[in-house]
Amino acid sequence: MRAAAFLYPWDVIGDPDAPARIAELGVRQVTLAAAYHSTRALTPRHPRHRVVTARHAAVLYPPDPARWSGRALRPYTQDWVPGSDPFGEAARMLAGAGLEVHSWVVLAHNSRLGADHPSIAVRNAYGDAYPWAPCIARPEVRDHLVTLAAEAAVRPGARGTELESCGWYGFAHPHGHDKTAGVGLDGAAEYLLSLCFCSVCVRGYAELGMAGRELSGIVRRALEPVWAGRSGPPGVGRAAERSAIESLLGDGPAGVARAWRARAADALQRAAVRAVREAAAVAGADFRVLLHADGAAHRCGANVGVDPAAVLAHADGVVVPCTGGEAARADALGPFAARPRTACVAANLTVVAGMGGSPGTLAADAAHAASLGANELRLYHAGLAGDADLAAVRGALRALNRSGRGLAHGSGAAS
Repeated sequence: MRAAAFLYPWDVIGDPDAPARIAELGVRQVTLAAAYHSTRALTPRHPRHRVVTARHAAVLYPPDPARWSGRALRPYTQDWVPGSDPFGEAARMLAGAGLEVHSWVVLAHNSRLGADHPSIAVRNAYGDAYPWAPCIARPEVRDHLVTLAAEAAVRPGARGTELESCGWYGFAHPHGHDKTAGVGLDGAAEYLLSLCFCSVCVRGYAELGMAGRELSGIVRRALEPVWAGRSGPPGVGRAAERSAIESLLGDGPAGVARAWRARAADALQRAAVRAVREAAAVAGADFRVLLHADGAAHRCGANVGVDPAAVLAHADGVVVPCTGGEAARADALGPFAARPRTACVAANLTVVAGMGGSPGTLAADAAHAASLGANELRLYHAGLAGDADLAAVRGALRALNRSGRGLAHGSGAAS
């Protein structure tokens, strides 16, 4: 199983020991952020700082002025990492240690973009806007995200890319000083709160035979028991959530919402993958394109809901969140069990104990993921992990090699 670790450029720049430390883990690939959302991150080993605050979503390279000229929606630049091209500098340092670099590109998750352009945000059935979630059904948003994908993915030194949030974002969002936990929301309720009723989506529902006002009324009525504390026990797993959504909305309305959202997501994903491939071809790069994905099409967020067969027909593979117990991993990887032989299904395992990960069981968790069809590993996140976590990762990757589940160190580019 090929293993790769996630990193931010600020984990590397200014720390000459970082590339060798990552290589010594036993990985030969780094998935390095090129376009990323706002965050506050620890850098526990950096010789110059301990906390980096990325105040807003930004690209970590110099965007091409000609590409963005005349566009209302454009990427934001950053000033919290020294230099004009943090991605490029970090990529060169990592390559010098023999590590293969792939870009990590966050797309439809950008709070500043939604704040500066309120009309593009997802708007729920109550009329509340989600600035962090640009509505991917809007043509101007799709055009922006596709353009960003092509530019941010195919950076000098990158051998492939992983596109995060390449689809619907919704209600769930780790917001500063969050105060939304007073009412428990299961997966079905989160989906209902994530349905968009902006002007474009309302027209889309109408094209499929349902007035937006009618559908939003159905959604609000379905959520009333949640606000009153009378909702039933939460469904567990993808199938239970889908069943609950159908029950809450009714087959007709649920089908309209599902069809419209699937159409928008598929259009964005196909266009983004195509744009990245075209940019890579111009650069003469042998390039692999993966999507961070969830096999339940109704789910939103960083790991966007996809139709497994459809996404693997145009992308080279998926990165699937697999932190949790064996049942959670089976639920996550099951939808991709029928993958094409050449497709990548990477099990993404959190290796930061303080973030809910279990680096001490990495070898067993990776072996279980492999038994479910995963053929690669992603380790989240080598820059955030403490020394004890990294020591556990080193030991686990060595154990996997000794067990015969060796880690492939060759190029991950598609043939």
